[in-house]
Amino acid sequence: MPTDPPAMAVGGRTAAMRFIMIAVLIDMMSIGLMIPVLPHLVGQFTHSQADQAFWFGAVSFAFGIANFFGSPILGALSDRFGRRPVLLIGFSGLAFNFFMTAAATSLWMLVFVRLIGGGMQANIAVANAYVADITPAADRARRFGLLGAMMGLGFILGPALGGILGDLDLRLPFVASGSLAVVNWIYGYFVLPESLPGDRRTPFAWRKANPVSALRGLVDLRGVGPLIAVIALSTLSQFMLHSTWVLYTTFKFGWGPRETGWSLMVVGAVSVVMQGVLLKHILRRISPQRLAVIGLCSASIAYFAYGLATEPWMLFLIIVLNMPSAATGSTLQSIVSSAAGEKIQGRTLGAVSSLNSMMAVLAPVAGAGMLTLVSHAPLGDMRLGLPFFVSGLIQLIALCLGVWHFQRQRRLEADISTV
Repeated sequence: MPTDPPAMAVGGRTAAMRFIMIAVLIDMMSIGLMIPVLPHLVGQFTHSQADQAFWFGAVSFAFGIANFFGSPILGALSDRFGRRPVLLIGFSGLAFNFFMTAAATSLWMLVFVRLIGGGMQANIAVANAYVADITPAADRARRFGLLGAMMGLGFILGPALGGILGDLDLRLPFVASGSLAVVNWIYGYFVLPESLPGDRRTPFAWRKANPVSALRGLVDLRGVGPLIAVIALSTLSQFMLHSTWVLYTTFKFGWGPRETGWSLMVVGAVSVVMQGVLLKHILRRISPQRLAVIGLCSASIAYFAYGLATEPWMLFLIIVLNMPSAATGSTLQSIVSSAAGEKIQGRTLGAVSSLNSMMAVLAPVAGAGMLTLVSHAPLGDMRLGLPFFVSGLIQLIALCLGVWHFQRQRRLEADISTV
């Protein structure tokens, strides 16, 4: 593990928040650069739309399954050695992943590279643990929202630039992404302060770092157990959209990397406005629980609308109208983080990341599989929206479960207060 400076040695907690926001911004820019072009790069090695959908699902599955096992291990390591060295491991994994993807000469090489990259990458989970280290529980929803805004900003800059570079050469965005990951490693090594003091670190134990134990620990957290199912279902539907968006817009509307990049840029802009500007004002008026329900409801409607869209401009309108859903992840995460002890933030948020990775394993298999079934449909055909219709149903289940959970919690709290 790299030697780290004393916790909060540079400028205190406010400065540390700025540092981690910059690190996340660069991280998400590098990821955003490759999103519009990876399915098209897979298409260079295939001979039909059905094959392209299948192999893109396989490539996404490789990253997800490796990340499922790697995230809780890296999260637990960050509880033992601090956040900064584990972030450096993640930045190294990203750089390797991107540069080797740019050099890939076969589908199996793409799968192998994504497998290695997924196992080394848990940056978002560790970044969230970093924020939890330096933020009181009452302010975490707002701080997680700021982190989400940085992710959104990265998705403004990354996909747009990736689409432009991808029009020139499909491999060029991966070289740019790898270069950004190297910049982030240098920034993390020389500038980013450590957030976890030595007296709050916990020993590493393999039995607690494996994904099954980590997920069991999430379920056992006081008052949030059922909420884990809400996070899982919501993430599954979201990742099904993510894993099929590029191919869906290509098959239905004939989009290329440029158009896809612009659409993802709008997604990022909406996220920045919601999480970076509006969220702190909204949380003064309504609780994170109520905001999460509103976001789940908005996403449910949006998924059906994406599948029913008949013109490309409709997708952009739906993205903007679906703004409330941009706050769902940060609000749910703040509830889970607040229920966890201060010494297990890394393991807890690593487990959330592992849960997300599990959904990232299932989503491309399910989404790409459904898209493969309807890939023969012509441009504009409504059947191409099948993955989004299923995502909408899954999100509706998450919404119903979330409403039930929060109502039950209010009844329990009312009963306790009257005792």
